[in-house]
Amino acid sequence: KIQGSGAWVKTFLNIARKNRWIVLSATPGDCWLDYCPVFVANGFYKNKTEFTREHCIYSRFTKYPKIERYVNTGRLVKYRKDILVSMDFERTTIPHHEDIFVDYDIPMYKEVVRTRWDPYKDQPIENAAALCYVWRKIVNSDISRQVALLEIFEKHPRIIVFYNFNYELDILKNLYYGEKVEIAEWNSHSHQPIPTSKSWVYLVQYNACEAWNCILTDTIVFYSQTYSYKTLEQARGRIDRMNTPYRDLYYYHLKSRSGIDLAISKALSQKKRFNEAKYVGEW
Repeated sequence: KIQGSGAWVKTFLNIARKNRWIVLSATPGDCWLDYCPVFVANGFYKNKTEFTREHCIYSRFTKYPKIERYVNTGRLVKYRKDILVSMDFERTTIPHHEDIFVDYDIPMYKEVVRTRWDPYKDQPIENAAALCYVWRKIVNSDISRQVALLEIFEKHPRIIVFYNFNYELDILKNLYYGEKVEIAEWNSHSHQPIPTSKSWVYLVQYNACEAWNCILTDTIVFYSQTYSYKTLEQARGRIDRMNTPYRDLYYYHLKSRSGIDLAISKALSQKKRFNEAKYVGEW
Protein backbone atom coordinates (compact mmCIF):
# COMPACT_ATOMS: atom_id res chain seq x y z
CA LYS A 1 0.00 0.00 0.00
CA ILE A 2 1.85 3.06 -1.26
CA GLN A 3 0.55 5.65 1.18
CA GLY A 4 2.01 7.86 3.88
CA SER A 5 5.77 8.10 4.37
CA GLY A 6 6.82 4.72 5.74
CA ALA A 7 9.29 2.10 4.55
CA TRP A 8 7.14 0.97 1.62
CA VAL A 9 6.85 4.49 0.26
CA LYS A 10 10.59 5.13 0.63
CA THR A 11 11.35 1.86 -1.16
CA PHE A 12 8.88 2.68 -3.91
CA LEU A 13 10.37 6.14 -4.50
CA ASN A 14 13.87 4.65 -4.60
CA ILE A 15 12.77 2.09 -7.20
CA ALA A 16 10.97 4.76 -9.24
CA ARG A 17 14.11 6.90 -9.43
CA LYS A 18 16.02 4.02 -11.01
CA ASN A 19 13.37 2.70 -13.39
CA ARG A 20 11.48 4.32 -16.21
CA TRP A 21 8.40 2.12 -15.83
CA ILE A 22 6.72 0.84 -12.71
CA VAL A 23 3.13 -0.38 -12.26
CA LEU A 24 1.21 -0.19 -8.99
CA SER A 25 -1.84 -2.40 -8.60
CA ALA A 26 -4.79 -1.92 -6.21
CA THR A 27 -3.36 1.14 -4.47
CA PRO A 28 -6.35 3.00 -2.99
CA GLY A 29 -6.77 6.74 -3.47
CA ASP A 30 -9.51 7.82 -1.09
CA CYS A 31 -8.12 11.32 -0.61
CA TRP A 32 -5.59 13.50 -2.44
CA LEU A 33 -2.85 12.84 0.12
CA ASP A 34 -2.98 9.14 -0.82
CA TYR A 35 -1.77 10.10 -4.30
CA CYS A 36 1.20 12.11 -3.02
CA PRO A 37 3.86 9.34 -3.27
CA VAL A 38 2.79 8.52 -6.84
CA PHE A 39 2.78 12.19 -7.82
CA VAL A 40 6.29 12.59 -6.35
CA ALA A 41 7.50 9.46 -8.16
CA ASN A 42 6.23 10.91 -11.45
CA GLY A 43 8.11 14.17 -10.87
CA PHE A 44 5.02 16.36 -10.37
CA TYR A 45 6.41 17.44 -6.99
CA LYS A 46 9.88 17.33 -5.45
CA ASN A 47 8.63 15.84 -2.19
CA LYS A 48 5.68 15.61 0.20
CA THR A 49 6.50 19.01 1.69
CA GLU A 50 5.98 20.72 -1.65
CA PHE A 51 2.72 18.83 -2.19
CA THR A 52 1.27 19.83 1.18
CA ARG A 53 2.44 23.43 0.78
CA GLU A 54 0.68 23.71 -2.58
CA HIS A 55 -2.57 21.89 -1.77
CA CYS A 56 -3.24 21.23 1.92
CA ILE A 57 -4.98 23.49 4.39
CA TYR A 58 -4.59 22.16 7.93
CA SER A 59 -7.08 22.63 10.74
CA ARG A 60 -6.07 25.11 13.43
CA PHE A 61 -8.25 23.49 16.07
CA THR A 62 -6.80 20.01 16.42
CA LYS A 63 -3.89 18.77 18.53
CA TYR A 64 -2.53 16.75 15.60
CA PRO A 65 -2.03 17.62 11.90
CA LYS A 66 -5.42 17.23 10.23
CA ILE A 67 -6.14 18.32 6.68
CA GLU A 68 -9.28 20.44 6.62
CA ARG A 69 -9.50 20.90 2.85
CA TYR A 70 -7.51 20.82 -0.38
CA VAL A 71 -6.87 23.76 -2.71
CA ASN A 72 -5.89 24.02 -6.38
CA THR A 73 -7.57 20.67 -6.97
CA GLY A 74 -7.84 21.24 -10.71
CA ARG A 75 -4.12 20.56 -10.94
CA LEU A 76 -4.54 17.41 -8.87
CA VAL A 77 -7.35 16.17 -11.11
CA LYS A 78 -5.11 16.62 -14.16
CA TYR A 79 -2.22 14.71 -12.55
CA ARG A 80 -4.54 11.89 -11.45
CA LYS A 81 -5.87 11.59 -14.99
CA ASP A 82 -2.29 11.35 -16.26
CA ILE A 83 -1.33 8.42 -14.02
CA LEU A 84 -4.47 6.28 -13.78
CA VAL A 85 -5.28 3.48 -16.19
CA SER A 86 -8.99 2.89 -16.71
CA MET A 87 -10.05 -0.74 -16.23
CA ASP A 88 -13.78 -0.85 -16.84
CA PHE A 89 -15.60 -4.05 -15.91
CA GLU A 90 -19.12 -5.02 -14.99
CA ARG A 91 -19.48 -6.37 -11.47
CA THR A 92 -21.87 -9.32 -11.38
CA THR A 93 -21.93 -9.98 -7.65
CA ILE A 94 -24.80 -8.81 -5.45
CA PRO A 95 -23.83 -7.92 -1.84
CA HIS A 96 -26.34 -8.55 0.95
CA HIS A 97 -25.59 -6.75 4.23
CA GLU A 98 -27.42 -7.61 7.45
CA ASP A 99 -26.99 -5.96 10.85
CA ILE A 100 -27.51 -8.47 13.65
CA PHE A 101 -28.01 -6.82 17.03
CA VAL A 102 -26.82 -8.73 20.09
CA ASP A 103 -26.99 -8.12 23.84
CA TYR A 104 -24.36 -6.75 26.19
CA ASP A 105 -23.89 -6.42 29.96
CA ILE A 106 -25.75 -3.14 30.51
CA PRO A 107 -25.12 -2.86 34.31
CA MET A 108 -21.38 -3.43 33.82
CA TYR A 109 -21.28 -0.93 30.94
CA LYS A 110 -23.07 1.72 33.01
CA GLU A 111 -20.79 1.10 35.97
CA VAL A 112 -17.74 1.80 33.80
CA VAL A 113 -19.42 4.99 32.53
CA ARG A 114 -20.05 6.10 36.12
CA THR A 115 -16.77 5.16 37.78
CA ARG A 116 -14.23 5.24 34.93
CA TRP A 117 -12.77 2.06 36.47
CA ASP A 118 -11.31 -0.83 34.45
CA PRO A 119 -12.92 -4.02 35.82
CA TYR A 120 -10.49 -6.22 33.87
CA LYS A 121 -7.28 -4.64 35.20
CA ASP A 122 -8.81 -3.37 38.45
CA GLN A 123 -7.39 0.10 37.99
CA PRO A 124 -8.54 3.61 36.98
CA ILE A 125 -9.13 4.35 33.30
CA GLU A 126 -6.76 7.16 32.38
CA ASN A 127 -7.63 8.17 28.81
CA ALA A 128 -10.18 7.97 26.01
CA ALA A 129 -8.49 5.03 24.27
CA ALA A 130 -8.50 2.93 27.43
CA LEU A 131 -12.14 3.81 28.15
CA CYS A 132 -13.27 2.82 24.65
CA TYR A 133 -11.24 -0.39 24.88
CA VAL A 134 -13.07 -1.41 28.08
CA TRP A 135 -16.47 -0.53 26.62
CA ARG A 136 -15.70 -2.58 23.52
CA LYS A 137 -14.46 -5.53 25.54
CA ILE A 138 -17.73 -5.57 27.48
CA VAL A 139 -19.87 -5.62 24.33
CA ASN A 140 -17.60 -7.84 22.21
CA SER A 141 -17.26 -10.54 24.89
CA ASP A 142 -20.97 -11.06 25.45
CA ILE A 143 -22.11 -14.63 24.94
CA SER A 144 -25.03 -13.51 22.76
CA ARG A 145 -22.52 -12.38 20.13
CA GLN A 146 -20.96 -15.84 20.14
CA VAL A 147 -24.38 -17.47 19.80
CA ALA A 148 -25.22 -15.21 16.84
CA LEU A 149 -21.99 -16.24 15.10
CA LEU A 150 -22.73 -19.94 15.59
CA GLU A 151 -26.25 -19.49 14.22
CA ILE A 152 -24.81 -17.90 11.08
CA PHE A 153 -22.34 -20.76 10.78
CA GLU A 154 -25.20 -23.26 10.81
CA LYS A 155 -26.48 -21.67 7.58
CA HIS A 156 -23.06 -21.02 6.02
CA PRO A 157 -20.52 -23.83 6.64
CA ARG A 158 -17.58 -21.82 5.26
CA ILE A 159 -17.13 -18.34 6.74
CA ILE A 160 -14.53 -15.64 7.14
CA VAL A 161 -14.72 -13.89 10.51
CA PHE A 162 -13.13 -10.46 11.03
CA TYR A 163 -12.17 -9.35 14.53
CA ASN A 164 -10.08 -6.63 16.24
CA PHE A 165 -8.54 -7.77 19.51
CA ASN A 166 -6.62 -10.79 20.79
CA TYR A 167 -9.27 -11.55 23.41
CA GLU A 168 -11.77 -11.87 20.56
CA LEU A 169 -9.45 -14.34 18.83
CA ASP A 170 -9.31 -16.42 22.02
CA ILE A 171 -13.12 -16.47 22.14
CA LEU A 172 -13.45 -17.37 18.47
CA LYS A 173 -10.86 -20.14 18.61
CA ASN A 174 -12.50 -21.79 21.61
CA LEU A 175 -16.04 -21.88 20.26
CA TYR A 176 -17.38 -25.30 19.33
CA TYR A 177 -18.36 -25.13 15.67
CA GLY A 178 -18.96 -28.84 15.30
CA GLU A 179 -17.03 -31.94 14.34
CA LYS A 180 -14.56 -31.89 11.45
CA VAL A 181 -14.65 -28.08 11.22
CA GLU A 182 -11.26 -26.66 10.29
CA ILE A 183 -10.18 -23.40 11.93
CA ALA A 184 -7.39 -21.25 10.53
CA GLU A 185 -5.99 -17.77 11.25
CA TRP A 186 -4.62 -14.80 9.36
CA ASN A 187 -3.16 -12.10 11.59
CA SER A 188 0.13 -10.48 12.58
CA HIS A 189 1.26 -13.69 14.31
CA SER A 190 -0.07 -16.44 12.08
CA HIS A 191 -0.45 -16.65 8.29
CA GLN A 192 -2.27 -19.90 7.75
CA PRO A 193 -3.75 -20.63 4.32
CA ILE A 194 -7.48 -20.56 3.72
CA PRO A 195 -8.91 -24.04 4.45
CA THR A 196 -10.17 -26.17 1.59
CA SER A 197 -12.34 -28.62 3.53
CA LYS A 198 -16.13 -28.76 3.35
CA SER A 199 -16.61 -26.81 6.57
CA TRP A 200 -14.24 -24.18 7.92
CA VAL A 201 -13.85 -20.90 9.82
CA TYR A 202 -11.14 -18.43 8.81
CA LEU A 203 -10.34 -15.93 11.57
CA VAL A 204 -8.86 -12.69 10.23
CA GLN A 205 -7.71 -9.63 12.14
CA TYR A 206 -8.76 -6.35 10.54
CA ASN A 207 -5.18 -5.06 10.30
CA ALA A 208 -4.37 -8.05 8.07
CA CYS A 209 -7.28 -7.62 5.66
CA GLU A 210 -5.19 -6.69 2.61
CA ALA A 211 -3.12 -8.54 0.02
CA TRP A 212 -5.20 -11.76 -0.06
CA ASN A 213 -8.56 -12.86 -1.38
CA CYS A 214 -10.90 -15.83 -1.26
CA ILE A 215 -13.34 -17.27 -3.79
CA LEU A 216 -14.14 -20.39 -1.74
CA THR A 217 -16.94 -18.79 0.28
CA ASP A 218 -19.75 -16.29 -0.10
CA THR A 219 -19.94 -15.23 3.56
CA ILE A 220 -18.13 -12.79 5.85
CA VAL A 221 -19.04 -12.16 9.48
CA PHE A 222 -17.82 -8.97 11.13
CA TYR A 223 -17.65 -10.17 14.74
CA SER A 224 -16.80 -6.67 15.91
CA GLN A 225 -16.60 -3.33 14.16
CA THR A 226 -13.50 -1.61 12.83
CA TYR A 227 -12.96 2.11 13.37
CA SER A 228 -11.98 2.67 9.73
CA TYR A 229 -14.38 2.80 6.78
CA LYS A 230 -11.45 2.19 4.46
CA THR A 231 -10.52 -0.97 6.36
CA LEU A 232 -14.14 -2.13 6.26
CA GLU A 233 -14.21 -1.72 2.49
CA GLN A 234 -10.95 -3.65 2.16
CA ALA A 235 -12.38 -6.45 4.30
CA ARG A 236 -15.61 -6.62 2.28
CA GLY A 237 -13.61 -6.94 -0.92
CA ARG A 238 -11.82 -10.14 0.14
CA ILE A 239 -14.65 -12.26 -1.31
CA ASP A 240 -15.97 -9.84 -3.92
CA ARG A 241 -13.61 -10.87 -6.72
CA MET A 242 -14.09 -10.92 -10.49
CA ASN A 243 -13.51 -14.69 -10.61
CA THR A 244 -15.76 -15.68 -7.71
CA PRO A 245 -18.25 -18.43 -8.60
CA TYR A 246 -20.86 -16.82 -6.34
CA ARG A 247 -23.41 -14.26 -7.44
CA ASP A 248 -24.84 -13.45 -4.00
CA LEU A 249 -22.42 -12.43 -1.26
CA TYR A 250 -23.49 -12.25 2.39
CA TYR A 251 -22.09 -9.86 4.99
CA TYR A 252 -23.23 -10.11 8.61
CA HIS A 253 -22.41 -7.22 10.96
CA LEU A 254 -22.65 -8.16 14.65
CA LYS A 255 -23.21 -5.16 16.89
CA SER A 256 -24.99 -4.13 20.06
CA ARG A 257 -27.10 -1.09 20.84
CA SER A 258 -24.48 0.16 23.29
CA GLY A 259 -23.32 3.75 22.94
CA ILE A 260 -19.87 2.78 21.62
CA ASP A 261 -21.21 0.39 18.96
CA LEU A 262 -23.84 2.86 17.75
CA ALA A 263 -21.27 5.65 17.54
CA ILE A 264 -18.89 3.49 15.49
CA SER A 265 -21.74 2.48 13.17
CA LYS A 266 -22.66 6.14 12.66
CA ALA A 267 -19.09 7.06 11.70
CA LEU A 268 -18.82 4.16 9.26
CA SER A 269 -22.18 4.97 7.67
CA GLN A 270 -20.81 8.46 6.98
CA LYS A 271 -17.65 6.92 5.49
CA LYS A 272 -15.57 8.38 8.29
CA ARG A 273 -13.08 7.04 10.80
CA PHE A 274 -14.33 6.76 14.37
CA ASN A 275 -12.52 9.19 16.70
CA GLU A 276 -12.24 7.98 20.30
CA ALA A 277 -11.14 11.28 21.81
CA LYS A 278 -13.93 13.20 20.10
CA TYR A 279 -16.55 10.67 21.15
CA VAL A 280 -15.48 10.57 24.81
CA GLY A 281 -15.17 14.37 24.83
CA GLU A 282 -18.69 14.76 23.47
CA TRP A 283 -19.98 12.27 26.02
